[in-house]
Amino acid sequence: MSDTPKKESNLSQVAQKEAEILEFWNADKTFQKSLDKKSPKGEFTFYDGPPFATGLPHYGNLVPGTIKDAIPRYKTMCGYHVDRQWGWDCHGLPIEKMIQEEHDLKTKKDIVEFGVKNFNEAARASVFKYDKEWREIIPKTGRWVDMTKPYATMNNSFMESVWWGFGEMNKKNLVYENFKVMHVSPLLETTLSNFEVNLDYRDITDLSATVKFELVDEPGTFVLAWTTTPWTLPANIALAVGEEIMYVKIKSEDITYILSQDLVEKNFKDKPFEITEQLYGRELIGKSYKPVFDHYFKDKMLENHANGWKIYGGDFVTTTDGTGIVHIAPAFGEDDLTLAQKHNLPFVQHVKMNGEIKEEVTELATRQAKPKDNPQETDIEVIKMLAHQGSLFSKEKYIHSYPHCWRTGAPLLNYATSSWFVKVTQIKKDLIENNNSVNWIPQSIGTSRFGNWLSDARDWAISRSRFWGTPIPIWKSEDGKEVEFISSIQELKEKTKSTNSYFVLRHGQAEHNIKNIASDSNNTPSHLTEVGKEQIKKVAKELKDKKINLVFVSPLIRTQETSQILKEALDLSDGQIVTDERLREVQTGFDGKNIEEYRKFFKVTADKFTKKNGSGETLTDLKKRVGDFIYDIDTRYRNKKIVIISHEYPLWMLHAVKDALNQEETTSLKKGVEEFVETGEVREFEFSQLPHNDNYELDLHRPYIDDITFEKNGKRLKMN
Repeated sequence: MSDTPKKESNLSQVAQKEAEILEFWNADKTFQKSLDKKSPKGEFTFYDGPPFATGLPHYGNLVPGTIKDAIPRYKTMCGYHVDRQWGWDCHGLPIEKMIQEEHDLKTKKDIVEFGVKNFNEAARASVFKYDKEWREIIPKTGRWVDMTKPYATMNNSFMESVWWGFGEMNKKNLVYENFKVMHVSPLLETTLSNFEVNLDYRDITDLSATVKFELVDEPGTFVLAWTTTPWTLPANIALAVGEEIMYVKIKSEDITYILSQDLVEKNFKDKPFEITEQLYGRELIGKSYKPVFDHYFKDKMLENHANGWKIYGGDFVTTTDGTGIVHIAPAFGEDDLTLAQKHNLPFVQHVKMNGEIKEEVTELATRQAKPKDNPQETDIEVIKMLAHQGSLFSKEKYIHSYPHCWRTGAPLLNYATSSWFVKVTQIKKDLIENNNSVNWIPQSIGTSRFGNWLSDARDWAISRSRFWGTPIPIWKSEDGKEVEFISSIQELKEKTKSTNSYFVLRHGQAEHNIKNIASDSNNTPSHLTEVGKEQIKKVAKELKDKKINLVFVSPLIRTQETSQILKEALDLSDGQIVTDERLREVQTGFDGKNIEEYRKFFKVTADKFTKKNGSGETLTDLKKRVGDFIYDIDTRYRNKKIVIISHEYPLWMLHAVKDALNQEETTSLKKGVEEFVETGEVREFEFSQLPHNDNYELDLHRPYIDDITFEKNGKRLKMN
């Protein structure tokens, strides 16, 4: 007989017991009690890398989560207080890949045409796709963690903390910019991490070529160099030999060749040859040769040109394959770049980051270096060109494992690109010492796996050419000579502080203030009262010594009358008084009616940002128009003293724009005060340009951060 009913019964009992336990924990607030209990041993800090909410939980989340839960529980029982706050990883490739698939965006060009703003907004909207499911599943694993107020890596506060961390490393001289050869996805025009590179290796058939390079001082003598990447040959600027490797000159069919003694048989197995001379690699160093492609050789203005197209010693040269002589193209190989930096060789990069060959190489221009559909196509063309000019010694097919982009399926390129690095090697000794003090279980993880990794640690390249992520906070001038590291939003505000001096002024007391009615337009005229006029005369005395250049004013009667009092008192001309519709009163939809009707229309202040009456406007609408105003005039004017005359709500929103506040923060500005700005009140208004979205809320993502520039030593700095 089947035992299925019994199994189902047991499972049902387990599920019921699980539900009862969770219900008890929630009703008893057991987790909260564990946090609130006395902690005589103080705080125990527990860091937990957050998951993505773009997919459902799996064993890779749940199993480590069980371990992560056990440690804080144990430490809590030992007398510590352990905060456990849930978080979400919002940036990076998983979310970018999802948005690309949803919108059929295959290349970087596709994303740019779609719009960086649209792409990132789509990412933001999709980040918490499975948030509800995670909140249901995680408690069922028995884990105690606060999921009610999760942090998110896309929040400005978190991104700012990354800026701070980067800034601290910079203060300790632990970051620098340099070139590094990394794997690049040409269709996406972005570098990939080692983890990503390892996601898609495929066995492919490629072509190798053995190329003849004629020595300048020995016409008719050719150095044989081997390459598995013929497409890089237009960027050749040197050849490398092993200083202690034995090389030979051989004569074959009346031509003299130079190659490693160990590889003669392999290369001349089908050709007659005679060894005429033996020499060590060090004897070849310094010899010049004729380039097989002269597109860059002809450019005598190329930096370090005199050091190029010569033979150098390289400790990476072996005699296991090829000829024992290596073709050097610094833009496309790690050893190549290291050699070039050591000897100040020319840097030639004839391929764009999108994989397209540049115009300078006319015969191959616009071709893909390694096309997705036919990776050998360009190699074949290069080999044909070599054969035609007599520079090809031999070619052969070979099968090898090659990395492809896990998102596009296109072959990756080894590509030297500018990157910012963390000097891991500078702190490696401390890292190893700290690791040795850790009680690893099992011990072999620390001494072998992790310990070996630390011993071999290199400087960490942290730059990525991505769209949805935390921008590295570095601003540079076009010539690269002026650089600024920004560590906080406050520091950014100081750098972008306006050259103008602003004063915001609410009109003097007016008739509608006394009558308690809404006056949104001149259809409900409201003139200054005598009290209001005196208020503005007093303000004029305060501004007398400020040397005001311009006054921007709302079109309503009460603000116009306010501006006229200032005009006379400050001896301003008509041209210095500018009426701007964007400063008009908030359109309540209750023009001419008792102001209490407007107030009763909303249950809470937050409703005013989304709810409006008829043809009225929301506070979000108001914030956008005053934001447009201040950013507009701050761009158009420099070194001016400017007075802005408006109404309470527009000035409230103007202050929110100044600090790029969100709805909740904007509401908090007005908490506890009946009127944000009193009638006849003037305030100095320090303004800085900050990255913001369409609602003038702070957003450190692209494309908003790209718009923020500032000057240093007379040069305009943009984000790097």
